[in-house]
Amino acid sequence: MSAVSWILLAVVLVLVFWAVGAFNRLTRLKNAIANAFGQIDVQLKRRYDLIPNLVEVARKYLAHEAQTLEAVIAARNQARSAEQSAAASPLNAGAIGALAGAEQVLGGALGRLFAVAEAYPDLKADQTMRELSEELSSTENRIGFARQAYNDHVLEFNDAAAQFPALIVARLFNFQPQPMLQSTQNEAERAAVKVVF
Repeated sequence: MSAVSWILLAVVLVLVFWAVGAFNRLTRLKNAIANAFGQIDVQLKRRYDLIPNLVEVARKYLAHEAQTLEAVIAARNQARSAEQSAAASPLNAGAIGALAGAEQVLGGALGRLFAVAEAYPDLKADQTMRELSEELSSTENRIGFARQAYNDHVLEFNDAAAQFPALIVARLFNFQPQPMLQSTQNEAERAAVKVVF
């Protein structure tokens, strides 16, 4: 083989190793997104398990507020369904968007429940209600941190897939940009749910 052949072979080998490295990095980042969503999923399940208990404790005090209680349960069920769809396909932009929308509805329903509960001193004084509210508040914080970690991983992946020369590998192997978990644009819905019992 001539010197030119050796040089061409070396260039091809360098390009192949670079492409394999870029592909592996993008795959690792994509898997990190799925793992980050798994952390959100764990906290959402915890939240969904707490909500029926919270509603049940409130039910005995808020018998005439059945519509509010039913709205919370319906929103919880819708969010749980969206969460299961997103968990089955954590890299699907539509599933992540549906989950974000369902979570916004659930947050609004919980906010209305806590606003109604403020008017009932016996409910505010109930030890079980206070404990459930504290657990829910703690879970909301964990969900927030998990969402932040998810979005950090999405940003890292999207940046890596959009930068040249890794962009070539990303397009060649169909690494699509991933959606961020974003909250609503409505300022009233953006406000944190206040749990005061």
